[in-house]
Amino acid sequence: MKCKSIKLALLISAALVSNTLWAIEQVKIESQELKIITVDNLKFKDMNKDGKLTPYEDWRLTPAQRAKDLLARMTLEEKAGMMMHGNARSLNDELGHGDKYNLEEIKDLVLNDKVNSLITRLEVSPEDFAQQNNQLQKIAELSRLSIPLTISVDPRNTFYYGNEVTSKSGFSQWPGTLGMAAIGSEKDINEYGDIIRQEYRSLGVTQALSPMADLGTEPRWARFEGTFGENPELSKKMVRGYISGMQNGKNGLNSQSVSAVVKHWVGYGAAEEGLDSHSFYGKYALFTQNDSLKQHIIPFTGAFEVNVAAIMPTYSILKNAQINNHEIDPVGAGFNNYLLKDLLRDTYKFKGVIMSDWNITKDCNEVCINGSPQGVAPKAEGMPWGVEDLTVEERFIKAILAGVQQFGGVSDSSTIVSAVKNKKLDEKLIDSAVLAILTQKFALGQFETPYNDPTEASKFVGNQQFQQIANKAQFNSMVLLENEQQTLPLDTNKKVYLHGFMAEAKNQLKNKVTIVDDIDDADVVVARIDAPFEQNHKNYFFGLRHHEGSLAFPEKDKNIKFIAKASKKCPVIVTVYLDRPAVLTPIKQYASAIVANFGVNDEVLFERLFADKPYSAKMPFALPDSMESVLQQATDLPNDMKSLYPLGYGLTH
Repeated sequence: MKCKSIKLALLISAALVSNTLWAIEQVKIESQELKIITVDNLKFKDMNKDGKLTPYEDWRLTPAQRAKDLLARMTLEEKAGMMMHGNARSLNDELGHGDKYNLEEIKDLVLNDKVNSLITRLEVSPEDFAQQNNQLQKIAELSRLSIPLTISVDPRNTFYYGNEVTSKSGFSQWPGTLGMAAIGSEKDINEYGDIIRQEYRSLGVTQALSPMADLGTEPRWARFEGTFGENPELSKKMVRGYISGMQNGKNGLNSQSVSAVVKHWVGYGAAEEGLDSHSFYGKYALFTQNDSLKQHIIPFTGAFEVNVAAIMPTYSILKNAQINNHEIDPVGAGFNNYLLKDLLRDTYKFKGVIMSDWNITKDCNEVCINGSPQGVAPKAEGMPWGVEDLTVEERFIKAILAGVQQFGGVSDSSTIVSAVKNKKLDEKLIDSAVLAILTQKFALGQFETPYNDPTEASKFVGNQQFQQIANKAQFNSMVLLENEQQTLPLDTNKKVYLHGFMAEAKNQLKNKVTIVDDIDDADVVVARIDAPFEQNHKNYFFGLRHHEGSLAFPEKDKNIKFIAKASKKCPVIVTVYLDRPAVLTPIKQYASAIVANFGVNDEVLFERLFADKPYSAKMPFALPDSMESVLQQATDLPNDMKSLYPLGYGLTH
């Protein structure tokens, strides 16, 4: 112990000597509960409350040095808690949806269960959001070592037409990632990531559970909309640009970064029959050719090129997958030694944190398998695919041995503690995981400045400048698919009948568009419609939320019937929101113009329809000509489907 102390002293001395040629500038420090220590006329926080400056409190040292010192001071229980990534619970929901944190429950999580990373799902104004996140950091300062919380978030910046929740928190509203891929510019996606980074940091959010680098090779897949499409090289470029924007550069984390968690390693987009592996009925990704998995890896290499902070393995079992003559074990990636160690660590040299997806160690019970009984609201269950027969303890052990360092959606670390104490897990594995997590926390500057100014957040998040840039992206992301007889650009003097618009659209557009209430008075019809979907698993938690099944419009679809009838009176312009690759054959039959969108507000939509400016966006995926073609394509291969509009298609006029 004495030798370790001498080494630490020498480290500090060396660090200080190296700075003797110039004055050390005081960094900003913030605290609501801790005393301030002054050493050499510099201020530090007394985080372990011993009245002395310890190495991990010393911001003059490197993140690695500080993390190593802090790790040595932590108990096994504190280290195990660091490997949990729980839910920041709200008053009404253990998952955290709502407008108020349940501070008593979160206090118990942080101080008793030692959980130090939480995903937030609050739906409140920016000022309130920042204030409530400050309350969480105040709780963290009360812990023995005052380790600040990592607060993470799922994507919040996608514009969904008619969904008030997406704008309630004030974030700038952009087209979805498919829209950014349609623009196809790495510079633009970098700016997108950079703006979101600034918004997150102003709220106290330091980790983004994004982007999805999954390759959308199965068009029916329920999570297709979160990808960058089916082109591996385009997806790679988009992933690289997004992460370098989110992390404030290409060289890893710094005090202005938001750490990005790229997901879901790897092959998730080959979902069998398009069914998603959040649910028991969709736990397989189907591979039909040897080495086709390599196509799915390509987008992730963009993340590796810019030193992404963390990666999340997929839930899916990679059915029949082979790569480099190796058959992939039939277990979810979070339990798969080959995918995480041999492939991710050894082949692709990934050095960041491996964080599991949510609830992979939890049991899959009767409800998980068969869904909730009629009349009972479904709840999220476990997703331990391929290891259902193992105990919870055995799943934790298998995942840690495979390489997982943090567990999503889990708050109870007692299983890890008991496994170490019973010699079933080597504590060195725990130390390695926690050291990686701590090093990133120090790099992010969280130990010095965990708090944010709520009044600044309210001025910052979704500000006018940011939204103008986001609106420009919405404008540029629209893909022109059809334009018969130069229907577009639309004459501003034309009388327009709206179909499929929100009730307030008429009032919002009244000074820009001449809107009529009777179609017989119209010169042109503009129709908003969504891609078709089915929901055949509403008794499952995620099945109730996912768009699954057929990509074709039903035979008696009311929108198609309207478009067909309206087209006999006047030209019909259709804009279709594409969260999946829809079969647009019946729309092509009747519409004079078709514009694909990936999230666009009414004002930007009409700005685009009126603009005498070439369209530049191109389809980041193919649109099938029929469901027969969808059924004939291979789930794991990109660009192998007979199409109505091929990958890369898009008219200019």
